[in-house]
Amino acid sequence: MSGPGAGAAGQPPLPEGEEGGAEARVAELEALLADASAEASKAREEWLRAKADTENVRRRSQEDVAKAHRYGLEGFAGALLAVKDSLDAALTVENTSIESFKEGVELTARQLESVFQKFQVSPIDPQGQKFDPHRHQAISQVESDQEPGSVVTVLQKGYLLHDRVLRPALVIVAKALESTGNNPTSPAGTENPK
Repeated sequence: MSGPGAGAAGQPPLPEGEEGGAEARVAELEALLADASAEASKAREEWLRAKADTENVRRRSQEDVAKAHRYGLEGFAGALLAVKDSLDAALTVENTSIESFKEGVELTARQLESVFQKFQVSPIDPQGQKFDPHRHQAISQVESDQEPGSVVTVLQKGYLLHDRVLRPALVIVAKALESTGNNPTSPAGTENPK
């Protein structure tokens, strides 16, 4: 079918006088398509900008982590320089008395303790406390009047950084006294099994 009023293939023919309405509808649809294309382009540009910003943040974060790893000890190392200077000064003194040498060592020890406090490095000194395998390293056990499993002797202090163990304390732990002869709680004439 061709001629005036014929519609597109598969479409019913337009009644007479509505051809102008179809052209207006096409123009309206073309305007909507142009608006949708503009919005899609704008959304794509915003998405590309957001993606670039995210990539920049990720890259900066990686750089910050790398710098933290590289320079994280800068403050601690700088604080230790005063302790090092004191030790170097003590070594350069020629004629010193035992008393002045001791005073210098005490001063240097106080400087070091101050650095430890500043950076929250604290000693673990578990004398008399219950043995804690997370903070203490037992070297041996000895018979003692103290409660079994408690620390009898601290051979070397341990240290914490905040709450993390830098070095466990080396300790000797108490064990129960072994009885000699008969055990009053065991049946008569038998020894306490080990």
